[in-house]
Amino acid sequence: MFVLVEMVDTVRIPPWDFQRPLNEAIAEELNKKLANKVVYNVGLCICLYDVTKLEDSYIFPGDGASHTKVHFRYVVFHPFLEEILTGKIKYCSQEGVHVTMGFFDDILIPPESLQQPAKFDEAEQVWVWEYETDEGAHDLYMDQGEEIRFRVTDEVFVDTSPTGPSAAEKEAPAQPGQATTSAPKEENKEKKEAPYTLIGTICEPGLGLLSWWNN
Repeated sequence: MFVLVEMVDTVRIPPWDFQRPLNEAIAEELNKKLANKVVYNVGLCICLYDVTKLEDSYIFPGDGASHTKVHFRYVVFHPFLEEILTGKIKYCSQEGVHVTMGFFDDILIPPESLQQPAKFDEAEQVWVWEYETDEGAHDLYMDQGEEIRFRVTDEVFVDTSPTGPSAAEKEAPAQPGQATTSAPKEENKEKKEAPYTLIGTICEPGLGLLSWWNN
């Protein structure tokens, strides 16, 4: 679930921090920059583990700060595929069951990966496993806040770094005497995508709500 990732970065230390030990100032700057951030194709950064190498520090003309190239190891949340994790149900929707780990919320178990047969209860806004027994079917509800065990089947990274306007968004120059029109800003808004999403499954014996298997 948590891995150590080797990284290299140039850290800028402002002049008012020169009186502090260099390692301490660098650790604070690295955590300020990376903690709780998703690095593309790496995972969710948690905290600095250690600094393995400091190269020479430089002060550039016009900038009173020092710049140091730092080699370090960072603790990253990046489960491997097929790893089994335990979280809590955040909420349910037509898209599936949304799970949180407390520090990481972008986990989705799609409908086809639930224990089958499953149905979505529109009134309660929960998914239900229609568990078959000799006495008939029993509805097992996947309620918000319940602990759930799932297997990681896929991961999705989305590059959310800022980009310039696309060519289609640029207005064509107006001809003499011709009024310009533009689409309302609301129509151009896109749904914000999560930079890192885990896809899971509970469609196996022993997976799903812990209460199902503890009774």
